[in-house]
Amino acid sequence: MAELVDAPDSKSGGGDTVWVRFPLRAPEFNYGRPLNFCSNCGSPVELKIPAGDHLPRFVCSNCGMVHYKNPLLVLGCVPEWESKILLCRRAIEPRLGYWTVPAGFMENGETLQAAAARECYEEALATVEIGSLLAVVSVTGANQVHVMFRAKLLQPEFAPGPESLEVGLYEEAEIPWAHLAFPSGEFTLRKYFEDRSAGREGHHFAELSRRLKS
Repeated sequence: MAELVDAPDSKSGGGDTVWVRFPLRAPEFNYGRPLNFCSNCGSPVELKIPAGDHLPRFVCSNCGMVHYKNPLLVLGCVPEWESKILLCRRAIEPRLGYWTVPAGFMENGETLQAAAARECYEEALATVEIGSLLAVVSVTGANQVHVMFRAKLLQPEFAPGPESLEVGLYEEAEIPWAHLAFPSGEFTLRKYFEDRSAGREGHHFAELSRRLKS
């Protein structure tokens, strides 16, 4: 079951700076795709707890480089035009044929807002102005963090991108709730409409521990 926690409105925030050892996607050993070779020297790696650590990591047997597996960031937004919300029907797995807000993996060199805007254009060929932070969902079962923003559709121009079967604008009563692709998307949309009805722009947090079957 999801644990839902709301946070009060905030105009500012802060946090620690985290330095990453190397800009490569981490090994997917949790999902049955283990890392076999070191990206630094090509030697075999082994799964063990490095000195000074407390979790298993892929460690090179030759150069000793530690390959870390850390959560991936998914960025998205809820684009609005005249009270309607832009949704996309997925053309790819997982959850092919189901509906979602525009969202996808963040790329290196992007800000959170830039990633959310890019994903909206890639999936719906729609240009948006990213607004306030809406939801942060820790999908612990998939080792991902989904960060969602409010957004304003700059003009009612959109079309399916390569990853979408169709896109469209929907009133709240028209949202296909039973056919949404991901729990994080449903949480985001429900909080969006709750806040809009209350005339506020809150920040909402959730933890989802389970992974969906495709």
